[in-house]
Amino acid sequence: MKLLIVGATGTLGRQIARHALDKGYQVRCLVRNPRKAAFLKEWGAELVVGDLCDAPTLPPSLEGMEAIIDAAAARATDSLSMKQVDWEGKVNLIQAAQKTGVNRYIFCSILNAEEHPEVPLMEIKRCTELFLEESGLDYTILRLCGFMQGIIGQYAIPMLDNQAVWITGESGPIAYMDTQDIAKFAIRALEVPETQQKTFPVVGPKAWKAEGIIQLCEGLSGKTVKIARVPLGLLRFLRRMTRFFQWTYNISDRLAFAEVLASGQPLDASMEEVYQTFGLDPKETTTLESYLQDYFSRILKKLKELDYEKNKSKKKKKTPFKSSL
Repeated sequence: MKLLIVGATGTLGRQIARHALDKGYQVRCLVRNPRKAAFLKEWGAELVVGDLCDAPTLPPSLEGMEAIIDAAAARATDSLSMKQVDWEGKVNLIQAAQKTGVNRYIFCSILNAEEHPEVPLMEIKRCTELFLEESGLDYTILRLCGFMQGIIGQYAIPMLDNQAVWITGESGPIAYMDTQDIAKFAIRALEVPETQQKTFPVVGPKAWKAEGIIQLCEGLSGKTVKIARVPLGLLRFLRRMTRFFQWTYNISDRLAFAEVLASGQPLDASMEEVYQTFGLDPKETTTLESYLQDYFSRILKKLKELDYEKNKSKKKKKTPFKSSL
């Protein structure tokens, strides 16, 4: 199958591209900057330059394609707003698919989006879901909630640097999932006809609160974590402040989503029927315990090696003064 992946340079998109290539798919990636996407070409993917927000560039990228996996999302640091990328850009892509006859469309959305119309990120995802459902395309919507990869930057790295780990409000439990496992669901959706015209939660084996993750990190690293809490009121104040400037809109929208995470509401769902429909084995899904254990074992081993080399080089240093004897 000839597959176009959108958002292939992102945390999730690159795993989808890697898994698709490993399974023998002919992969084309829509990219804005080919230099930043050079690793995809090295893996064997075809690169085509285009932009979701530039509608005329999309039809050429879809020529000869049989399916689309849409894993694109605006970053907090993007010059374009979340509305431009995640709404207007997605509308452009869906309409281009209609025009070019690419009928199969896999969309990565967010869990419980319909419950929070006040949160821009979640409302945009919900509206995109509705637009896709009414498009006439053979869609599959995957509702995600959190990536295990994000835990490294939020918890593990600050802890290893002896920095404080910041958590907000009353942290709700989140069922984090390894992006490599999410990629399996995205590709499997192309292979299972029963997934067409349906929406599925795709979440990890267990929902974790921030305190539980910190405790797990402490046990695996042997370090004690410094915790700094951000009051929910301060979070709301920062969100209002960042709305004053156009270049911080994306940050403001992300802070609104952070408020949901800080409200104590769980981001989790039952996956029993999902695994049955997709024909995947839940026992093969990465747990957070095994993911973090692998990370800490690798990073701590590397730190020991670096310390050993540092001490070794110190011992080899000769004094600049010659003995007078």
